[in-house]
Amino acid sequence: MGHPLLEGIDYWADLRDSPSQLEICVAIFANVLELDEDGEPLNEKYAERRAAVWLYRYHTGELPAGEPDFEPWESALY
Repeated sequence: MGHPLLEGIDYWADLRDSPSQLEICVAIFANVLELDEDGEPLNEKYAERRAAVWLYRYHTGELPAGEPDFEPWESALY
């Protein structure tokens, strides 16, 4: 992911041991991402940040300051 929010957090080792966390990150990104009528992303950076927030919370046990908690639809697997 490489998001600045995750600097100093060794999340890759945990993702290798817990692939379901990676699956949830991908689900969050895909569920949050909005596309225009031509299929171009409208909020790619926001979708990336929400996935990074999931990893941050997974590793620290808390949300970053000012981040809203996750809505159920954000992490839904289809």
